[in-house]
Amino acid sequence: MFFSGLVDLPWWGYVLVTLALTHVTIASVTIFLHRHQAHRALDLHPLPSHFFRFWLWLTTGMVTKEWAAIHRKHHAKCETEEDPHSPQTRGLRKVLWQGAELYRAEAKNAETLSKYGHGTPDDWLERNLYRHSVWGVSLMLIVDVALFGFIGLTIWAVQMVWIPFWAAGVVNGLGHYWGYRNYDCADASTNLAPWGILIGGEELHNNHHSFATSAKLSAKWYEFDIGWMYIRILALLGLAKVKKTIPTPKFGTAKSVVDFDTLQAIVTYRYDVMRRYVTSFKDVYREEVARLAQNSGPKFELKEFCRWLNAERPESIPALIQQKFEAALVASPRLQKIESMKRELVELWARSSASREQLVGKLQDWCARAEASGIRQLEEFSLRLRRYVV
Repeated sequence: MFFSGLVDLPWWGYVLVTLALTHVTIASVTIFLHRHQAHRALDLHPLPSHFFRFWLWLTTGMVTKEWAAIHRKHHAKCETEEDPHSPQTRGLRKVLWQGAELYRAEAKNAETLSKYGHGTPDDWLERNLYRHSVWGVSLMLIVDVALFGFIGLTIWAVQMVWIPFWAAGVVNGLGHYWGYRNYDCADASTNLAPWGILIGGEELHNNHHSFATSAKLSAKWYEFDIGWMYIRILALLGLAKVKKTIPTPKFGTAKSVVDFDTLQAIVTYRYDVMRRYVTSFKDVYREEVARLAQNSGPKFELKEFCRWLNAERPESIPALIQQKFEAALVASPRLQKIESMKRELVELWARSSASREQLVGKLQDWCARAEASGIRQLEEFSLRLRRYVV
């Protein structure tokens, strides 16, 4: 009786049970570990919070402090040699197939846990039960075998490899290597698919890296984040409170003098600022591209040129194309002006040691020069910047 299990199902029943169990684990990782613990994008009621901790102890053996600390370090040191699991520095194959090993190695780094593990649970359960990883996964093995018999071994094995493969491997590996990008943020993050179902919404990785503290990972109308759906259900039940989502640009009356509030708004809505900056000059780009082509200058597609101007990471553009476009800038003072002004805008939200007063001064100077440039579109865009509000 024991070896046949307490539950007798057809073959497809075991498949559905396995998918359901692993999906609960995925939901626990994305809602509790990722959005709640690592980024504080939402608050959770103790009931779901303790359930997620208990379930993750059973199905992954992961320690909350370790996971949150490693993930926070990943964001702080993204795509550098200090990033615990960047395929840009360690290679895609390494992260995809050995992501769990990279996680375990970084979990032994006391400095990482001390610097990035703050604010995570430190109660009696965490100290005396959940930190013993082998206890949880061993209990899960016993339960699976008791319920399903020998097939329970297979179900348990799938549960054990599910997170290491999909989260540690696919999201951390492919999610920084292959896919599409809504936002040209400073790292190489990509959206793997617009429908975040299999990995709980983590497929929308570029959206997440662009707005790390957002509880919602979908950004476009056609994108779906199932983790966000679960969060909304928890919120309706009074079991969760959303703190932040991807910001929607707001506008007010144009200020005669831009101030720190204007700077904050521009930094908050920086991706909207960049998107609108590039689209504002499409007529200028089109005119200059045509003029350069007539004068035997460098030839390129308008779409390619817009992409190049919109890139925050010059290294994301092939070197030969960069050389061609740089030659175009030399041949076109108007394009050179637009490009240099764009780079100055990016510096306002790039990592900088400049003080608040210095950054506000730079923004004020930027607006003054834009409005005196003689380029109509640049003047109009400066007036638009004056209208951004938080």
